[in-house]
Amino acid sequence: MAQQIFPTKGNLMAAKKSLGFSKMGYELMDRKRNILIREMMLLIDKVKALREEIDKTFAQAYQALQTANVSLGVIEELASAVPVEDGITLNYRSVMGVEIPEVKLEEQPMRLYYSLYGTNSRLDDAYFCFARVKQLTVTLAEVENSVYRLANAIRKTQRRANALKNIIIPNFEHTVTFISEALEEKEREEFSRLKVIKAGKQRAQQQTSAE
Repeated sequence: MAQQIFPTKGNLMAAKKSLGFSKMGYELMDRKRNILIREMMLLIDKVKALREEIDKTFAQAYQALQTANVSLGVIEELASAVPVEDGITLNYRSVMGVEIPEVKLEEQPMRLYYSLYGTNSRLDDAYFCFARVKQLTVTLAEVENSVYRLANAIRKTQRRANALKNIIIPNFEHTVTFISEALEEKEREEFSRLKVIKAGKQRAQQQTSAE
């Protein structure tokens, strides 16, 4: 790459400027990667805790539902009275240029949509447990999607940082070295040429004086 560039002071200044920008870009990429990694690690811990809580709450809900089915018979008609959830909203926030989702479930006071007549507390327990699972699932969806987006951004940032560190910056360093050495060699040749010319003039002056 460097041998294809004509060694001039203008090209040397341009190469040094590009090298400086490349090094600055690598520092920014490296900083961005570290920030994204910290953000992702915090969310990974949150995912683990959420999954454990969801598993526990699901188990409680299904146990309560099984007991309610045994005591009340099939409760499909009662369950159909509970409306479909439509209070979920989706927004985004930016972390170092990465769009992270914010999934929100509209908070509403808990209420029973079925009659207390002909039901029992086990059905109530199942209903409240599944309502809790719904809330946890919304949060888990937000966090897991955030982890996925952060991991993808980290991979891209890592590739760009590696390209800067291992390819672009060494190429510019090689270019700067090549041009610098070529200019230094040219200066030495010019200095030697001037010395020869000066020595020739001095010999000519001496010969003229001798005559």
